[in-house]
Amino acid sequence: MKFLILAAATLAVFPAFPSFAQDVQGRNLAAGCAICHGTEGRAVTRDVVPLAGLPKEHIVTQMKAFRDGTRPATVMHQIAKGYSDSQIDALAAWFAAQKR
Repeated sequence: MKFLILAAATLAVFPAFPSFAQDVQGRNLAAGCAICHGTEGRAVTRDVVPLAGLPKEHIVTQMKAFRDGTRPATVMHQIAKGYSDSQIDALAAWFAAQKR
């Protein structure tokens, strides 16, 4: 009986693992953004866009525009070139989930 309860509990939690893994990846990628965009995307100066709470689609679009050179930037075009599409998605999802 204990085995069945443990098995049921494990199966109930298992679907959350991919989401958890993506959240961890997004958080880890976002750590590099903190130097300019602030901890958890809450920028402390008016010169830098706060990323916390922005829509995921907006962040993805802007990151790809930086990466592709269609949006002018000082350093973001260089930084964005280091991210794959899946990394940009994870990063954007993490910032979108943060409170402003």
